[in-house]
Amino acid sequence: MSCWQAWKKSFCTALFVGLVSTQATAQVTPVLSITATPDPGISGSQVTLNVRITGVVDLFAWQFSLAFNPAVMQAVSGSQGSFLTSLGTTSYSPGVIDNSAGKVNFAYSALFGPGPGASGTGILANMTFNAISVGSSALTFSDVLFLNANLDAIGLQVNNRSLTVSPIPEPTTALLLVAGLAGVGALRLRKMQAA
Repeated sequence: MSCWQAWKKSFCTALFVGLVSTQATAQVTPVLSITATPDPGISGSQVTLNVRITGVVDLFAWQFSLAFNPAVMQAVSGSQGSFLTSLGTTSYSPGVIDNSAGKVNFAYSALFGPGPGASGTGILANMTFNAISVGSSALTFSDVLFLNANLDAIGLQVNNRSLTVSPIPEPTTALLLVAGLAGVGALRLRKMQAA
């Protein structure tokens, strides 16, 4: 084997090992987001917002505040998701609701005792709102703090969103057609019975 072939083989091996180790150590940034049920919301009914974390490693404690449009939505209550509670006992607060300002302030949860935090993807909190009028509401996170088991801050991507609240749906054309045909059929049956 010539020097050139040996160098080429060593270089290719080093490049491959470097690429593999870079991919193995590359960290995915966790993402904080919201899903809504139903989406869009319907005026006059309730909407549940699920606050979700994706791709986190060693999450021990979290906190956030959430702003919304109080002319479109009013916060009712909050409950803890199963992401941290699957590891043990937690201290949890659904936050302080201020429907005048349109904000849920400082919702938080933290695990008790030593040990690793939760890793992966899951629901942190469920928040229930009344959809009070037709329109759109920006849903904006603030005061976001996520800590690992060493109480070091975890960097994450925060995905704010907006939620549309639609009017109560009108009966569909097909439903009206069926009702009309049923009425015509009943009228015809009545005429046949009278004859």
